[in-house]
Parts: sequence; C-alpha cells; structure tokens
Amino acid sequence: MEIVATLGQMQFWREAWRRSEKTVALVPTMGALHAGHLALVTEAAEIADKVVVSIFVNPLQFGPSEDFSRYPRDLALDMEKLAQLGKTEVIFNPSVEVMYPGGTSLTTVTVAEMSQVLCGRIRPTHFAGVTTVVTKLLHIIQPDVAVFGQKDAQQLAIIRQLVHDLNFPVKVVGVATVRESSGLALSSRNRYLSPEQKEKASYLYRGLKSAEILFRNGERRAEVLAAQVKKTLAQAELCAEYVECVDFESLRQVEIIERPVTLALAAYVGPARLIDNITLDPGH
Repeated sequence: MEIVATLGQMQFWREAWRRSEKTVALVPTMGALHAGHLALVTEAAEIADKVVVSIFVNPLQFGPSEDFSRYPRDLALDMEKLAQLGKTEVIFNPSVEVMYPGGTSLTTVTVAEMSQVLCGRIRPTHFAGVTTVVTKLLHIIQPDVAVFGQKDAQQLAIIRQLVHDLNFPVKVVGVATVRESSGLALSSRNRYLSPEQKEKASYLYRGLKSAEILFRNGERRAEVLAAQVKKTLAQAELCAEYVECVDFESLRQVEIIERPVTLALAAYVGPARLIDNITLDPGH
C-alpha cells in the first residue's frame, strides 16, 4: 500500500496502471474511516483491479461556522484500517496547498439546481465545494469507477449529474448505507455523540422506517410520510432541519410518489448535524 501526497506521485501510479491495462476505482473520503468507508473500499476492489482511497479534509465544503478545524483526523489509524482490509493500492493524501495552491480555488464547479435543495438550503456553499474537489480528484486520478455511499443521497445524485454533464469517462457506483445495530447510519461525526445522544440519534432511522411502513401499506402522499417521520423524531425530543421526499435522480420535490424517491432528513443531535435517507420505490 503506497501513500502519496503530490500530484506527480499520484499521476505516476495512474500512468503505470494504464500501461499495464489495469482498471482503477477511486473512493474519495475525508478520513476518520469507519466500517461504512471500508464497505466502499471492498466494493471498489470487487469491480476494479486497483483501488485508490483519497483522504482529504476539503475546506471548500465547510461553511465559516462549521466544524472544519475540529473535524476528526487520524491518518495513522486510517492507514491501519486500510492495511488490515488489504484492498487498497494507493492512499492519496494531499495537503490543502497541493489541492488548492494559495489555499483556495478561483474556479469552482457547481451543479446549480440540485445543490440548493435539502442540505443545500442550510449549507449554500457546501456542494460547490464537494463538486469542485471531486472534479479535481477525477481529473488527477482518472479512475474508471468512483464509489460513494448512499448515506449522502444528495451528494451521490449530484456527483452522478456532474459526471454526466461534464462527460467524465467514469462509472459512479453507490453503496448501501452501513448502520449500527440501532439503525444509526455510520458517520465520522458520530464521534461527537455521547452514548445518550447516540440513542437519540437512532430515532432518525426509526422515523424513516416508520414512514416506510406507511408507504408499503399504500400511502403515497409525501407530506403524510414526512409527518410520520417528524412524529417519531418528537418521541426523542428531536426536531429535523428538514424531512422531504425528492425524486431519486433529479432531487426535485415530490408531492405524490409515482416513481423512486429519496426520503431524506437532517437533524442536530447534540453537537452533531446528522443526515439519513431511505429509498421508496412504488415499483417494488
């Protein structure tokens, strides 16, 4: 497992793999790796010859009052986990200066409409930061496949649109959310939670599943399903920033569910802003 920090080193490996006709999968991360990330790496290793895991806490996707400075960072532990898994060829761990000479980027890439809904209403610059860094990673590494988690369904939909619109020759693969036994979606920000707060946080998934039961029993009105989620959250004295049904691909708000949708939410539990979602498909 090689650890590289410069563009030249990363491109050296990519050119070597190209000459030997090896396929490459990229798993972009911000580190603080957990079992959800390792599931992405495992999936990547199933579909490509070589796996690159990028570890880069991207300042462009944090707002001025968000947790960039305290976001968990532990490169040694991340390396240990990847080494134990044994499926990663290269860790790409650039500095901010390598990715953004001068500390920022005068050029940004934005998927406009999709970036302003759901989390984008509360974090208006977030997805421009995500799509800019992903564009750079795709350009630097030139993978055949890029693997993302379904836990951030909005991000996954936006990346798919980005790749389509900019004609990147890369397949985007989504991997199902990995959860704790309570149903809580694994997240690096779960480290911020006390045991009592983690118990409260499990109500996010309980709320989504309670709405799914209504959906399976024939309910197709988005507002009714959202109300059911909020009712469940209230049992844990939680109030969501949003609970919405949006089209699975376009992220446009849906009132009556007639095709696959994402039922998504965001809520603060203690100091942590957590997101979660499930897919509701009337065809299944």
